Amino acid sequence: MEEFITMSTKEISRLEIMQQLKEKRLTQKEAGIILGLCTRQIKRLWRAYKTGQAKSLVSKHRGKSSNHRLDEKIKNQAIDLIKERYSDFGPTLAHEKLSEVHLVNISRESVRKLMIEEEIWKPRRVKKGTVHQMRPRRACFGELVQIDGSDHAWFEERGPKCTLLVFIDDATGKLLELRFVESESFFSYCDASRQYFSNYGKPLAFYSDKHGVFHVNKPQTVGNGAGITQFGRAMEELGIQIICANSPQAKGRVERANQTLQDRLVKELRLQNIATIEAANAFLPDFCKDYNRRFAVSPHSSHDAHRPLLSTENLDFIFSQQKIGNLSKNLTIQFHKVIYQIQSDRPDYALRKAQVIICENAIGEITILYKNKPISFISFKKLPHQSEVVDSKNVNRAIQQLVPPAPDHPWRQYGQHLNGSPVLTNTPHGTD
Repeated sequence: MEEFITMSTKEISRLEIMQQLKEKRLTQKEAGIILGLCTRQIKRLWRAYKTGQAKSLVSKHRGKSSNHRLDEKIKNQAIDLIKERYSDFGPTLAHEKLSEVHLVNISRESVRKLMIEEEIWKPRRVKKGTVHQMRPRRACFGELVQIDGSDHAWFEERGPKCTLLVFIDDATGKLLELRFVESESFFSYCDASRQYFSNYGKPLAFYSDKHGVFHVNKPQTVGNGAGITQFGRAMEELGIQIICANSPQAKGRVERANQTLQDRLVKELRLQNIATIEAANAFLPDFCKDYNRRFAVSPHSSHDAHRPLLSTENLDFIFSQQKIGNLSKNLTIQFHKVIYQIQSDRPDYALRKAQVIICENAIGEITILYKNKPISFISFKKLPHQSEVVDSKNVNRAIQQLVPPAPDHPWRQYGQHLNGSPVLTNTPHGTD
């Protein structure tokens, strides 16, 4: 009775060589060169072939389970945990949680294969993207710090949408400061910078996009009379250069960090059941330590380019909105649609046309400085509200702050709603 033997292409090649050795058409040295084996291995194959013919060349492991196969108990435990807690996690993050939180001894690639088999994870086909020239990292820690704000549903459906301010070092990829705020603004970046300076010192430069906090996008709208933004003026006083990128790809390090944070940080906040900005900001220092342990790299130079704050640098004064202006003949000056009347014991003519600095802090307190010393004043008159310029990132938030008409507003009495459709009355405007 004929016996059928299943052989791989590699095994068939070895069988053909053994047959040529049998017919003395090849030497063992020549056979080794063809198969890429040493002469000793050819001798072993030849002895096996003489004993069992073609069947002896078939792998003895065929049809048997691998010695490195994953234990069924561990496999089932990993699948149950992933489906129960980490169903929307990526393989890398799921592997970290399984190994660090649940002490499940399984490799990252095994987790990826299990998630694909269970249809929890769908592998993505890598798209061919536009090739951008790589910019090498800066050599020193603190030489260049990339900053950006990421507006995202960080708390998912548990809390309001907010913005995460991200400070990341260019040389090391280390997260230097994270802070949740309601929106990107001058004062929110000042608070984050103040905390960053207290931890590390002042960097040489900030690298940002052309958001209105960093760049004057409309030259005719200059808030402090110097052609730079309030944040730019504050950084100039601290000796920190502001560099604005022309495209998101130019500041790719912070953009990629935002993508990673929108995946990892959102899931960590969910696992911690955090739903408020205050609780999230309290959790961020521990998250930063874990993130930097995993992803930060060593800089090319051991020199730290950060500089300490000087005793003469008053951050309370520097991190205030400022306007330089001249007093009128009746000693008044306008700031943010409010006219302020100066109160002084000096003769009026002594302060006419005098240059003063108006400072407003984060809680709206006003200070007016004359020759770097505060002078007393009263709020004389508030101007009527006019249209304001709103940044594109804050349009939705500005609309949400609008107050709807009162229930008894005449506008609501204009039509009657029947069956969900408005029916207008025939009463002309202005008549009973």
